[in-house]
Amino acid sequence: MAFDLTGRVALVTGGGRGIGAAAVTRLAEAGACVAICNRTPDPAADLAGRLSARGLSVRTVAWPGTGRAGLRAMVDGLVGEEGRLDIAVHNAGGCPWASIDALDEGQLGEALDINLSAFVWLVQACAPHMRARGFGRLLVTSSVSARVAMGGGAHYSAAKAGVNAFVRGAAFELARDGITVNGVEPGFIAKPGRGTLSTAEKQAAIGRHIPMGRMGEADDIAFAMLYLASAEARYVTGQTIVVDGGSTLPETGYAVEDRWGLS
Repeated sequence: MAFDLTGRVALVTGGGRGIGAAAVTRLAEAGACVAICNRTPDPAADLAGRLSARGLSVRTVAWPGTGRAGLRAMVDGLVGEEGRLDIAVHNAGGCPWASIDALDEGQLGEALDINLSAFVWLVQACAPHMRARGFGRLLVTSSVSARVAMGGGAHYSAAKAGVNAFVRGAAFELARDGITVNGVEPGFIAKPGRGTLSTAEKQAAIGRHIPMGRMGEADDIAFAMLYLASAEARYVTGQTIVVDGGSTLPETGYAVEDRWGLS
């Protein structure tokens, strides 16, 4: 089987719903024992229960917050229980949207803490355990917002751009230890049943401006993560793969409409 993760132990933060849940599912289906760490425990417990019922090895660990000490304790505890940690995916993220004029210290701090700082501390906590085994896959969900502007999200874009820069720096430092560090930059990903992107009407309206003609699905990101987590990706490090249906290709959304006669 391609991308066989049998015997690997993986950790996914923000793994209860959406992209995180898809990543948990695909890693587990490939044979990994996956620990879900989610800020809200119920979705993680529900997913773990459903996947365990299928005979997959999935469990939950408590969310420790975004601080250095808590993340280190969580990682050390997981390694103590499972004996190893091979793959860590930082998918937890988010942003309180605000214009530059309205942005306050709390909103900026929240965006930086969950998206950037938590990833830095997670990498620091995981690296010694992975180095000891000579193998590690450190992954993060970034965003195309790191390279394109979004109204009300300049602070989020800054956090994700910082994530991409840290991916490169960490990959450089850890390359000789058998540890790769990579990310995936999703474009517009549909969230069925929740949020502003959950309705068919909204998804269709956004899809008109995407060269592939539709919004992405969580699995589109999860399969990229699965590849980067695999042994087959052994020579890929310091990269962030854009998975956006081509949405960042045209100069403007109007270029898409003109090309495909959608105006």
